[in-house]
Amino acid sequence: MLMKLNLMIKIFSCNDSRGVRPIWTAEEMGLEYNLEMLPFPPRYFKKEFLNTNILGTVPYLEDGKVQMTESVAMCQYLVEKYGPTKLKVEPNEADYASYLNWLFHSEATLTFPQTVYLRYTFQETGVADKAAEGYRRWFIARLKLLEKSLNKQEFLCCNRFTIADICVSYAIYLAQNLGIEEAMQPNITRWTQSLFERKSFKSAVSQRFEEMN
Repeated sequence: MLMKLNLMIKIFSCNDSRGVRPIWTAEEMGLEYNLEMLPFPPRYFKKEFLNTNILGTVPYLEDGKVQMTESVAMCQYLVEKYGPTKLKVEPNEADYASYLNWLFHSEATLTFPQTVYLRYTFQETGVADKAAEGYRRWFIARLKLLEKSLNKQEFLCCNRFTIADICVSYAIYLAQNLGIEEAMQPNITRWTQSLFERKSFKSAVSQRFEEMN
């Protein structure tokens, strides 16, 4: 564990949230950081968090005067500011455009529909059942690009592990937690099984908020 209590980087997260992305990135880079785990959703169960992040969302990253609310952007920020690191793909590398596309794809195409499914299946049941099922199907349909791209590839870009792998594979981790079994297609399963064995991933997901009795 690389966390220290006297550093500028601080990450706020909840169990298994998108916060896994920047925490995993920080662990992979060997960065020291502060971590505060919150109950989910913090805007309801830790209202004072709204004084820190007006949106009440996680993850939330502070680094001096820097304040960030988007998990993929946090990963980009960490590799850009605290590199050099092989987790980043440089503009002069052949897979640079693909790298950028996967980063945006990870959130806009693969994670967003699952958040709608999560909300209306587990948090506000009965409110929008058709929307929940529709977004679930949308997510599954859009996995075809990932499954095809991983054919005979160990990683998404440059034949090495990058934050593209971190950001996209989190969407599969979320799908597993939500019980969307159709996400575990052959190439995706092989790829995530390898990634989720990394020490940095195991450290990232081991951070839990524990209720005080």
